[in-house]
Amino acid sequence: MNTEQFNIEKEYAELHQTYPMSGPKPLIGISGNFSEGNCCLAQGYYLSVLEAGGTPLIIPPYPHREQLVSTLEMLDGVLLSGGADIDPRYMGEEPDYNLLHNINPPRDEQEMMLVRLAMDRQLPILGICRGIQTMAAALGGSVHQDIYAALGDGLLKHSQDEERGVATHEVRMEQGSLLHKLFGNTLAVNSFHHQAVSAVPEGFRVTAVATDGVIEAMESADGRPMVGVQWHPECFILKDDNHCMIPLFDWFVGEAALYRKARNLHRSIVVIDSHCDTPMLFDAGYKLDERSSLALVDLHKMAEGGLDVATMVAYLKQEARDEASLKCATEKACSLLCGIRERVEQCSDYVELCTTPTEVLSAKTMGKKIVMPAIENGYAIGLDIENIERFRNDGVVYMTLCHNGDNDICDSARGNSEHGGLSAFGRDVVREMNRVGMMVDLSHTSEKTFYDVLNVSMAPIVCSHSSCRALCDHPRNLTD
Repeated sequence: MNTEQFNIEKEYAELHQTYPMSGPKPLIGISGNFSEGNCCLAQGYYLSVLEAGGTPLIIPPYPHREQLVSTLEMLDGVLLSGGADIDPRYMGEEPDYNLLHNINPPRDEQEMMLVRLAMDRQLPILGICRGIQTMAAALGGSVHQDIYAALGDGLLKHSQDEERGVATHEVRMEQGSLLHKLFGNTLAVNSFHHQAVSAVPEGFRVTAVATDGVIEAMESADGRPMVGVQWHPECFILKDDNHCMIPLFDWFVGEAALYRKARNLHRSIVVIDSHCDTPMLFDAGYKLDERSSLALVDLHKMAEGGLDVATMVAYLKQEARDEASLKCATEKACSLLCGIRERVEQCSDYVELCTTPTEVLSAKTMGKKIVMPAIENGYAIGLDIENIERFRNDGVVYMTLCHNGDNDICDSARGNSEHGGLSAFGRDVVREMNRVGMMVDLSHTSEKTFYDVLNVSMAPIVCSHSSCRALCDHPRNLTD
């Protein structure tokens, strides 16, 4: 017997003969097949991922949602493998057990959730055979329980007798699709299915069909890296080392590498949403720790998007400027700021209210999300300049000097040039904001106000929600 091949010390030494080793590869989670208590994965899946430069990780079916989310936080891409039929009840249909071959409840339950959670995080997703059907069912599309019963005679034989690495029919690629870019007009594929996507979800488009009209592929229509194919591209590498399908895996692992790079960038910097109008929804029952169908920002979406800081503003519409109206404006600002603080305190294990850069960096280091309070429209202070220090003590990090309309501080971009820029009171306001450490926000101000503030302020200013006028001709945006 030749024992040389069993010499682990030799192999270990050879592995470390050069340094450094290559850096981390994109981590690809592959859904495991599950049957009779056993989780397994066909060889072609992980070999194709390895060939494309990824690191495969099997995801077994389990019901623990928190662990599933934790797994997704580590992954750079999700590959949905083939297997059992999709349970039609996920699409609101009663099962016809004369048509279904078998269903797999543990896989269905987990993988439907996996698709939704992965899409929320914009993870690259590649669905293969059952995988494309899972994507469709999870995202609002539909799947034929049996293509022969649904579409009648004249179909191709989609459950081939030939070995798995042999192509048995062609599919036609949609012009302009990713698959067309990778493979051209047509591609010879294998076929092992009796179910197929009958309607793609909203936001997706059909990108390949068989000659009998059966949908063979779909992809996101808005550029997200989500593709599903009905054939088994992973099988070809197992037959004579055929690399004909590797371009698909190269694309997928490449997208995963880009995702990994973006995620690492988010982790290395502080990512700030500088102007968030979420407090406008407080009266609708908004809670920071609940996923909201109305708000664009909550803790779940902040985590999914890699957002560290949401600057939540107490917004005040420009109203009358008599004594009673000014008092109401100040009271409303106080109420909204109190509402911001209360919602942060209700989930203080996960989020912190911060008012300085030091506090922000400390909270990020602890793994917490951050809320910073601000005020939109200096109308909030009325004519009482002492309110500036009061609001800063309440945590306000910036105040937008005006909104859509002139106020006692300055002219608005949508005002009547009442002061010719910054008023005398406005100059005092800017100086006081400098003194207490509150940033001056010039979004919504007129151009003359903008330059007046630059002449007065001793600290840098911010335009929290203004873009470039040359790109979008909107009064709130900035000229050169």
